[in-house]
Amino acid sequence: MVDTSDNDSVLFFVVGEVWGVTQLCDVVYIVCQWSSTIIRFDATTHRRLTDINVKDLRNPWDIAACEQTSQLYVTDYKECIWGVSSEGEDTRGWWTQSSSDRFRPHALSVSSSRVLVTSRDTQQLMQLDAGGGQLQRIPLPDYMKPEHAVESPTGTFVVGHENTLMNENDQYQVSEVNTEGEVLRQFSGPLGDTYHIAVDSQGNTFVADYHNRRILLLDAHLALRRVIIDEYELNYKSPRRLCYNEQSGQLLVGFDDVVAVFSVLQR
Repeated sequence: MVDTSDNDSVLFFVVGEVWGVTQLCDVVYIVCQWSSTIIRFDATTHRRLTDINVKDLRNPWDIAACEQTSQLYVTDYKECIWGVSSEGEDTRGWWTQSSSDRFRPHALSVSSSRVLVTSRDTQQLMQLDAGGGQLQRIPLPDYMKPEHAVESPTGTFVVGHENTLMNENDQYQVSEVNTEGEVLRQFSGPLGDTYHIAVDSQGNTFVADYHNRRILLLDAHLALRRVIIDEYELNYKSPRRLCYNEQSGQLLVGFDDVVAVFSVLQR
């Protein structure tokens, strides 16, 4: 059970438009649009640490971390994926599509040592191993334009997406699909854009409901449990990125120009 009755937050003030936040061990990493810099904070003291500069990074769209490899992964919007070591001493183009490949990386997540990437252009998910080798591509239904996806504890994929068949004011969903891209279940909200989601070890899903300025908690069957963080707690800001640290019970939320850390206590 997830409880936020004692919910308080700490703001990391960031200069720039936040497009990605993740945590690796005791360090929080943040990327901002049009910036080649990865901003770092100590997760405990909230002290600003030395930034990491990725020289040829042009337009970071998301960032995720892998504990097993101590590696950061950053999508350079529609171009490539960067691999960056936790201290920034090793920076390289980790995955780049071939000239004939229409897959353009959008947002990404990490489970175990596998990286999962969305592409709105091809309406696919792509799963890569720790070396950047392709494990599989998951074709999604024609109506589904994915924003972000995560691998569930059971090996399926939970996808926040736009549904192009639905009414303009009610066209965002969260769906669970299998490795063939077949829809197993869906949550239809109402939602106001599902930029980012996060899943815990029990299969509960946190959803950043951007335009409605709230964060939802869904159960393992994608049924709504409750609004876990409302617009008042979000200071009427729209959540764009999520990172859940199950060990500490903290949820990192990226907004336009700040990252907030909410204590999400588990019983």
